[in-house]
Amino acid sequence: MSLDATLAHIDANLSDATDRLLELLRIPSISTDPAYKADCDTAADWLVADLQSIGIDATKRPTPGHPMVVGHVGADADSTAPHLLFYGHYDVQPVDPLELWERDPFDPQVEDTPKGKVIRGRGAADDKGQLMTFVEACRAWKAVNGTLPCRITFFFEGEEESGSPSLVPFMKENAEELTADFALICDTGLFESKTPGIVTMLRGMMGDELTITGPSKDLHSGMYGGVSINPIRVLTKILAGLHDDQGRITLPGFYDGVPELPDELRAQWQGLSFDHDAFLGDVGLSQPAGEEDRTPIEMIWSRPTCEVNGIWGGYTGAGFKTVLPSQAHAKISFRLVGDQDPDAIRDSFRTMVRDALPADCTVTFKDHSNGRASAFETDYPAFEAARQALSDEWNVPAAYIGCGGSIPIAGHFQRIVNTTPMLIGFGKDDDQIHSPNEKYDMESFHKGMRSWVRILDALST
Repeated sequence: MSLDATLAHIDANLSDATDRLLELLRIPSISTDPAYKADCDTAADWLVADLQSIGIDATKRPTPGHPMVVGHVGADADSTAPHLLFYGHYDVQPVDPLELWERDPFDPQVEDTPKGKVIRGRGAADDKGQLMTFVEACRAWKAVNGTLPCRITFFFEGEEESGSPSLVPFMKENAEELTADFALICDTGLFESKTPGIVTMLRGMMGDELTITGPSKDLHSGMYGGVSINPIRVLTKILAGLHDDQGRITLPGFYDGVPELPDELRAQWQGLSFDHDAFLGDVGLSQPAGEEDRTPIEMIWSRPTCEVNGIWGGYTGAGFKTVLPSQAHAKISFRLVGDQDPDAIRDSFRTMVRDALPADCTVTFKDHSNGRASAFETDYPAFEAARQALSDEWNVPAAYIGCGGSIPIAGHFQRIVNTTPMLIGFGKDDDQIHSPNEKYDMESFHKGMRSWVRILDALST
C-alpha cells in the first residue's frame, strides 16, 4: 500500500468526512433518558449502514438496553498481521443545562474560534468524533488500497454514558467473537492538548456511602447539646483521620499492591514538563495536597487516593436552626492503582469506621462503584510501533501516559476476552465533554484520522 496516498486521500476528503460526523452528531442518542431510546436505536442503525458502505459485515445486536453494533472485516487478511478490535460508544450525555449552550446541541456546526476550527455539538468529542476518526481512517484505506490491511472487529456500545449495564453480559456471551490481539480504544486525549500518548495505566475505583446514627431523632441543641453525642462530630473526626500530615492514607493495608513507578516511565513523565502550577491555577489552587514525596503527575496517574465526595447532616436550609442531628452522612471514593483489591479496601474502611464509633452510635453502609485498576504491558512491539506512528504524525515524541480516571471497558477486555487494550485518543483539555458547548477540534479529527492510518500501517507490516 501507499501510506502517502492514503494520507493524501484523507486530506482531500476532509469535508466529506466532516459532513458524515455532523450527520451522526444530529442524532440525539442520550442513553440515560428513556425518552431517547428510539434515537439510540437510530444511531446504531446509522453506524451499521455506514460500516456496511465500506464493506464491513456489520449488524445491530439487541441487548436488554440499547443495542450494540458489531462488524467484521478482513477474514482473509494476512494471518501474520494482528487481529485488531476497535471500541467506541455512540451514546452521549444529557445536554442540561440547555440555556448555557450557545447553539442547539444537536444542530452541530464547524465554527471558527481564536484557536482554530472546532466541531461544536453534543458528542463531538465524547465519543462520536473520536469513533469516527477510526472509521474514516478505514474508509480512506479501503478507497486507496481496495482492502483493509488486517482483520478488524468493530464494537460500538450504546450505554457507556449510563453505566454500561448490558456490556459485561454481552461480552461474556460473545467472548469468542470479540477476542482479538489488541483492543483499540479511542476515548482519551492528548497530553496537555498537544502531545499524543498511549494510556498504559488506568486507576480503578471503590465508592462507599455511610450513615452514622446517634440519637433517635433530631434534638434541640440547647437542651441536649454537650450531653448527647453528635453524629456530625463523630463523622468529621473519622474522615479527618483518613490522611496523615504527609498526605498518606491511613487505612490498614491500603498500600498493599501499590507498585513503584519504573524509572524509565518516571523519566518519560518528567520529560513531559507537566506544569502543575498552571494545572492547579486554572481552578484557583496553588499547592499540591497529596503525598508529599510524590510529584503532581504521579499523584494523578500512578498513586491511589481517598476523597470525601459529599458530606451532609442536620439543618442545611435557609436561615439557622439550632438542631443536633440524628444522623450524619458521607460519600467516599478511593481511586486505586496496581493490584489494590477494592473489596479488601472496603472491608478495611468499614472496620476502621466501626472501631472509631463511640457508644450510642451505629453505622450503615451503601455500596457504590467497585473496580480494579488496569495496567497494560508495553513490551509488545505493537506498542512501540504505534507510539512511533503517533510521533511521526504529530511531529513530537509520543509518550506512554497514565489516566487519573477510570475506563472500565479496558479492564473488561483484559479480563473477559483476554485482549490487550491500547488506549489512543485525540481529545483536548478544553473539549468540555459532559458540559455545555462540547467541541472537538478539527485538528484532532483530521490528524486523528491520519494517526490511525499510520498506526494501521505500522501494526500490519
